[in-house]
Amino acid sequence: MNWLQEGDVNSKFFHGVMSNRRCRNTVNLVNVDGINIEGVQNIRTAVYDHFSHHFKSIGPSRPQVTGLEFRKLTWGAAGNLIKPFCLEEVRRAVWDCDNYKSPGPDGVTFGFIKDFWELLKDDFMRFFVEFHRNGKLSKGVNSTFIALIPKVRSP
Repeated sequence: MNWLQEGDVNSKFFHGVMSNRRCRNTVNLVNVDGINIEGVQNIRTAVYDHFSHHFKSIGPSRPQVTGLEFRKLTWGAAGNLIKPFCLEEVRRAVWDCDNYKSPGPDGVTFGFIKDFWELLKDDFMRFFVEFHRNGKLSKGVNSTFIALIPKVRSP
């Protein structure tokens, strides 16, 4: 009641509560491997030793690749990796995609691109030639749009 009436001031009640809490939170004895350890410095050392041993980094077991045979590309196949894209190669990649799966941020699906391939193929090839020349995607290609739609009956 004193504490409620006087508030959070240096009252005898407040100091009594804090002293009681300090006594309850004090560690006076630690049992390590069946041996009771007392004293602040001894307890501190025992706790430090326990956690430093417990969380010590042991050399990780990493997989080894020694002795494995990897397939290697021939010089001709390796040269094909740096050739410019051809129109037929781009067309095959577009036709390998599902028509209505995951439209882009503008709502355009691969079905749309396939339907209007004759009009769009030159733009696609300019994009790929530019990518091959610079090694960078055009600005805005790697952008992402997030639409938050409220889950109500009539958003």
